[in-house]
Amino acid sequence: MTSKSIKPVKHKPKPKRAPGFSTRAIHAGYRPEPVTGSVIPPLYLTSTFEMESLGKYRDGYDYSRSKHPNRVMLERTVASLEGGRYASAYASGVAAVAAVMGLLKPGDHVIASESIYGGTYRLFERILRGRGLDLAYADVSRPENIERAATPRTRMVYVESPTNPLLRLVDLRAVSKVCRKHRWLHAVDNTFMTPVSQRPLSLGVSIVIHSTTKFLNGHSDSLGGVVVTSSKRLADWLHFLQKSTGAVLSPFDCWLVLRSLKTLVPRMAAHERNARRLAKFLDGHRKVKRVIYPGLASHPQHSLAKRQAGGFGAIITFDLGSKQRAARFLNSLKLCILAESLGGVETLVSQPATMSHAFVPTAEKKRLGITEGLVRISVGLEDVEDLEEDLQQALAKL
Repeated sequence: MTSKSIKPVKHKPKPKRAPGFSTRAIHAGYRPEPVTGSVIPPLYLTSTFEMESLGKYRDGYDYSRSKHPNRVMLERTVASLEGGRYASAYASGVAAVAAVMGLLKPGDHVIASESIYGGTYRLFERILRGRGLDLAYADVSRPENIERAATPRTRMVYVESPTNPLLRLVDLRAVSKVCRKHRWLHAVDNTFMTPVSQRPLSLGVSIVIHSTTKFLNGHSDSLGGVVVTSSKRLADWLHFLQKSTGAVLSPFDCWLVLRSLKTLVPRMAAHERNARRLAKFLDGHRKVKRVIYPGLASHPQHSLAKRQAGGFGAIITFDLGSKQRAARFLNSLKLCILAESLGGVETLVSQPATMSHAFVPTAEKKRLGITEGLVRISVGLEDVEDLEEDLQQALAKL
């Protein structure tokens, strides 16, 4: 055999590895500013932009309601983290939900989780139903219930997973399969889990919604919402709604959330670490009637939580048995803060029946199990020993 007969081995180049999640959280939306090298993006406090010449804009920037540099940076980052192609940011989480509902027409039918955030329920019942949207609620934790609730006009299935405040999970892959079969849109509120732990688009979901007010921003100093999709058709209409209704996220709020996303991974790890310990503490306490947390083996969908998500989140719901006991407990807390909202670095505690879900009719709350003895805790980043001590001293007052 001569040297000429030996064929050289052709080595295929290794595929370029995509940047990891933490890297994208820090770098996806912004590179250092080219003029000064500023590592942190400037805050563009402008309502309008100079045209290069008549009919020619600089990179599509004409008016801040239509497109704004800080908003573009945030949208690119969140889309990347969720594994989507497009995102649009809104003035609040509810505004983001309203934009998603704006994809539908009067007479269209929506099947929604029967246990959802009270503000979403209020939007559905007091505004959208009156404008011709047909809404039905179902236990979507069982995919067969979706087809039972469907009508010829069904166009969307809207879910939270976990639900607020009962932390019921939805098998997103199974529901997506049903939606694809019928060509329905599948929208998921992923606020509780964040893309750190759960990425619904990878499970076949059409649309992902976040209240950026919560964990994405994580500092209780900004209000906002964002919608992510990989469909250009949906993204184009969502952007049109964003521009036409004007419910856009302000430049400063975009700047705040983009800042916070840089620490999303370590924050969520610390949130969950504290939550797991407190869930175990509460689960073993004789004065607590029951504890709901997907990370506990006692949660009826614990196996689904392990299979579907990369974590269990930082929200715990527990039942103290009565309104009086819940009130005494909440009023006895010294470190944990009794307040609306969740997802901040500080631990926030609430009574859903009279706070986040006050608008939900009493009979419906009773049917769902949102009792007046129910307490929801959004576990923060304090030293967990201090949090446990605070819960212990408040429970001792019962």
